Amino acid sequence: MQFDEIDRASLPDVGGKGANLGEMARAGFPVPQGFCITTFAYRKFISASHQMDELLGLLDRLRPDQLDQISNLGKRIRDHLQSVTIPQEIKAAVIDGWKKSGEEQEYAVRSSATAEDLPTASFAGQQETYLNIKGADQLLQAVQQCWTSLFTDRAIVYRAKNRFDHRSVFLSVVVQRMVFPEVAGIMFTADPVTGNRKIVAIDASFGLGEALVSGIVSADLYQVKEDKLVKKKIARKEMAIYARPEGGTAKVEIKGEQQTAPALSDHQAVRLARIGRSIEEHFGSPQDIEWGLYDDQIFILQSRPITTLYPVPATADDKLHLFLSFGHAQMMTEVIKPLGLSVIRTVVPFGKRTPRAESYLMLEAGGRLYLDITHLLEYPQLRKRLPGMLANVDELMGRVVQDFVGREEFQAAPQHGKKLDLALVKKAFPTAFAILRNILYRENYQAIEEMNRFIADKVRESNKRLQEVSGPDRITQIQEMLSTLLPIIFSTVVQYMGAAIITYKLIESLSQKWLGDAAQLGEISKSPPGNVTTEMGLALGDVADAIRNHPAVIEYLSKAADHTFFEDLRGIPGGEDVMPVLSAFFDRYGMRGTGEIDVTRPRWREAPTQLVPAILSHIKGVEPGRHRLDFLAGREAADLAAERLLDRLRKTPRGSFKARRMQRLIKVHRLLIGIREHPKYFIVQNLDLIKKAILQEADKLVAAGVLAHREDIYWFSLQEIKEIINIQQVDPGTIASRKEKFQYDLKLTPPRALTSEGEIITAKPGAQVPPGALPGSPVSAGTAVGRARVILKLEEAKMDKGDILVAPYTDPGWTPLFSLAAGLVTEVGGLMTHGAVVAREYGIPAVVAVDHATKILKDGQYIRVDGTKGFIEVLGDTMT
Repeated sequence: MQFDEIDRASLPDVGGKGANLGEMARAGFPVPQGFCITTFAYRKFISASHQMDELLGLLDRLRPDQLDQISNLGKRIRDHLQSVTIPQEIKAAVIDGWKKSGEEQEYAVRSSATAEDLPTASFAGQQETYLNIKGADQLLQAVQQCWTSLFTDRAIVYRAKNRFDHRSVFLSVVVQRMVFPEVAGIMFTADPVTGNRKIVAIDASFGLGEALVSGIVSADLYQVKEDKLVKKKIARKEMAIYARPEGGTAKVEIKGEQQTAPALSDHQAVRLARIGRSIEEHFGSPQDIEWGLYDDQIFILQSRPITTLYPVPATADDKLHLFLSFGHAQMMTEVIKPLGLSVIRTVVPFGKRTPRAESYLMLEAGGRLYLDITHLLEYPQLRKRLPGMLANVDELMGRVVQDFVGREEFQAAPQHGKKLDLALVKKAFPTAFAILRNILYRENYQAIEEMNRFIADKVRESNKRLQEVSGPDRITQIQEMLSTLLPIIFSTVVQYMGAAIITYKLIESLSQKWLGDAAQLGEISKSPPGNVTTEMGLALGDVADAIRNHPAVIEYLSKAADHTFFEDLRGIPGGEDVMPVLSAFFDRYGMRGTGEIDVTRPRWREAPTQLVPAILSHIKGVEPGRHRLDFLAGREAADLAAERLLDRLRKTPRGSFKARRMQRLIKVHRLLIGIREHPKYFIVQNLDLIKKAILQEADKLVAAGVLAHREDIYWFSLQEIKEIINIQQVDPGTIASRKEKFQYDLKLTPPRALTSEGEIITAKPGAQVPPGALPGSPVSAGTAVGRARVILKLEEAKMDKGDILVAPYTDPGWTPLFSLAAGLVTEVGGLMTHGAVVAREYGIPAVVAVDHATKILKDGQYIRVDGTKGFIEVLGDTMT
């Protein structure tokens, strides 16, 4: 097929690369003439082999991490295919296409797989390219080598990782007239490093682009934004690849001043960027484009989608927006299904046109939620204080905002002088006075008990409301409930939490001011009363103690199934003995789980085996009753630290006054900091009630034949569920497409912050660290040395006492592991997030916001965690 006969509908016949070249040629882009050998020819060639079916069967059995086996089998397949004779009819068709295109021309021969250059998987560089091919014999040899290259090691691994069936991926071959460029390179219509969609990034070098693509030469870098060259970096270009007269290519050394001569003029770079933008507009997505320049004429050699960019939240205007990751703030960065996204967006009380609506400031991108904080930055006072406030949630997030507001493009925007509404400020006065009263003179002994009663009453009320309605009315009730959760709990808890956080900061700052250090601060935070998450960890320790004397129960737990967990347990020797304490735990905490802000994630009552690793690790690593004794020891250590601090203050000028002030701050802090986890405890209980109600409606839809499975309800928003119940109909294609998107989003790594231009903004921790150490945010003082235990999922946790927990994040569901951990390292977090608070309560050193910690640190490595200065050092591959 000639290029002018091909468009995107031809993909099954000519593969992604061929389809894209045909599209561009037909659209009038400067693409060198050529033709495609269709996938029919490849299939005909493969069918000429009597061994491929057996070889593909062997290949199907291999995992992508079995590299040695893949290498051996891949070579076996390639060697075999090189020995297969191309069928005569295929040879004749190839020669006929070559003659029509021009026998005297030189050609580039490239593979084009049917799973290549797609919007979700580029397959870039997985198969081979052959340049400067001359004559029929060289052409047929290059075609057969292209077909064979479908089974290079990297192509096999790439298909396996992306779940492409080896038998269903076919290969076309692109035969394109050679261009012998003076300069060639690659152009990205979005910055491949930062993701900025406004930047066109161009790499350019002398000679054929193959030298640059294969990485044997350095390239000049040009960045163009809105038709202006904004960056130019000229490299030393010591080598180039040029075509040989007899065919093939050769490396040529570049000498003298030409090594540092610009490959492109500024005008040529801007011209090239314009063509790139036009190609992007044609395909509707950012493109990775190979190009060449000869006699000042630009040629486009191929174009493929850039599949590595993180999606950008959609906005209704062209202003520059800043989005912050909700998942990083909530310690849950995993993909969320549509129902989970809808529930969270409904919970958020701002950015809503009606109370039951979803917040338009909380936007989906890559299956995660991002908060648009642009409007907050329009207020000078918030702009000044927001970075510091965010640092308590995630230090790097605070630094990102600080960087963003200092940028020239943000400073140049016109609407940055808004003033806070006086009425809104007045509304905050009662809360501010309540916080002040709690700090200065109010007795707070009953605060936690009052909060517990308040939460219990509200949860009972919520349950009653949900049981009084059904059908669409129940979904409406859920929307109304969700919209009130945060206002209800925060209007009650903020006076306590505000006082707890402020007193912590005052203890730290006054210690520094009066004594020159805050040495006792870490100890003072240990084992405060009333923290519902700490109590949950202690209760699970009680469960482990109840089980440890029953070997049959321990054996049963290692192979238990969720759906028959309790039923089968009763039939095990000792099962009835442990049931009371186990049932009590699940009655109180069964609504919790990992990633519990996502209503579609399983709760412990639904998946009790998630807790088995933590229970078994506790039995193995902690003595009976030790968890309770450690908690009491922490309380005693806090009392001693407080007394040491007061004694030190009494020895300073005006020491008696200072000691009295500090004593009050310590008392308020310890009485109230336990409330830190109550808001989430309240919300999670309500989410569990809502999940039960939604699944009851889903069961009705299954019974009516509307849904195939009750969990299919997770693929719809609350408003969509209401409509489905009303019309008793659902489009199965919607479920299938959303499942496919979910699988794609699973592979994405969500950034902490990105702009509406797609730029991922990064920041470095403030800690000064030794060479080779990993920097992070220090949130719990002290140092710990031990074995790194890298755990990605709680249900896969295996820890021994004294291990250092390394995790992407921790939420309350991870608390059972803290009694085993000697230290904590997480990839996200800040001073007042879950892991930091609980680490301080347990008295273990912790460093959070350590980028890529779970990838850099290896399970079993011997490491040191410095929770005072904020870094991690690798001491060895294993403990000695």
